[in-house]
Amino acid sequence: MVEKLIQDSTNLLRDLIRVPSFSKEENQTGDTIERFLQQRGVKTYRKLNNVWAYNKFFDAGKPTILLNSHHDTVKPNTGYTRNPFSPDFEDGKLYGLGSNDAGGCLVSLIAAFLHFYPEEDLQYNFCIAATAEEEISGTNGLELVIPDLGPLDFAIVGEPTLMQLAVAERGLMVLDCVAHGKAGHAAREEGDNAIYKALKDIEWFISYRFPRESEEFGPIKMSVTVIHAGSQHNVVPATCEFVVDIRVTDAYRNDEVLDLIRRHVSCEVKPRSVRLKPSSILKEHPVVQAGLALGRTTYGSPTTSDQALLDIPSLKLGPGDSARSHMADEFIYVNEIGEGIGLYIAVLERVVKA
Repeated sequence: MVEKLIQDSTNLLRDLIRVPSFSKEENQTGDTIERFLQQRGVKTYRKLNNVWAYNKFFDAGKPTILLNSHHDTVKPNTGYTRNPFSPDFEDGKLYGLGSNDAGGCLVSLIAAFLHFYPEEDLQYNFCIAATAEEEISGTNGLELVIPDLGPLDFAIVGEPTLMQLAVAERGLMVLDCVAHGKAGHAAREEGDNAIYKALKDIEWFISYRFPRESEEFGPIKMSVTVIHAGSQHNVVPATCEFVVDIRVTDAYRNDEVLDLIRRHVSCEVKPRSVRLKPSSILKEHPVVQAGLALGRTTYGSPTTSDQALLDIPSLKLGPGDSARSHMADEFIYVNEIGEGIGLYIAVLERVVKA
């Protein structure tokens, strides 16, 4: 049974690689996933380029596990030497755009879903969701369909982790800051230099350490990454604009961090978004304990995924290596897909049949 799942999953991944699925252009891969599930007797639901389904004996009285990964890709970078849309096998590798991020994870999660799909008397329901726009943190992906999925207890988010357990993930906030002064002539004692006012706030961003620190990540990281000020050498600038990149840990919520910053700096602070939240799952959670019992290790993931859009405990776990994501001539080892399917099933067996 598992060998059939591996073969079908590998073939599905090859089909997905063959068609471009850049963010916002995932309609063809959405069609492919929908067709794959329907051919196996699974009723599917769809909104835009997002496809989801439930186990055959879904019971509204039971909690539901979300199995989620994305089928959009970035555009191939200029270093490619292969056709990014040609799913070529070579030396145990399957090459192709999206093979590692996150096609291998997606097809392995679909295989695990199909393994449990016909089973009765499980302690949990399953919802498989293949979603769009993850690579651009878009609003028409997982975030769009969460209200349609129904109550969810916890999630496994498929991203390449070498099948280790990412029990926490950093969130992201980007702040546009403006220090306000008063224009004047540089030759006279005129004006109020906005650059000097910004420097005081920038120094705070450099030196401040938040009181609470994450077990997995340590302190929150804040980096000033862009500065714009002034128009010409002899004019004291009235404004100084700068950008701050903040990697929020699971020790805080984004709104807590934003409120604290505004209380400490004098500049105007506008977040571009507070959507990309930090996420975590307790190490005592049954799904984490199941992974640990199977020899996996835990860590905190520095990269952002669709976990950031979930308000439930979530574990990031999947075949492939994050270091290969977005690289030229992207690939996944075929045996990683088999390992992914086997471990997903083994972990979930311990949870849904405990």
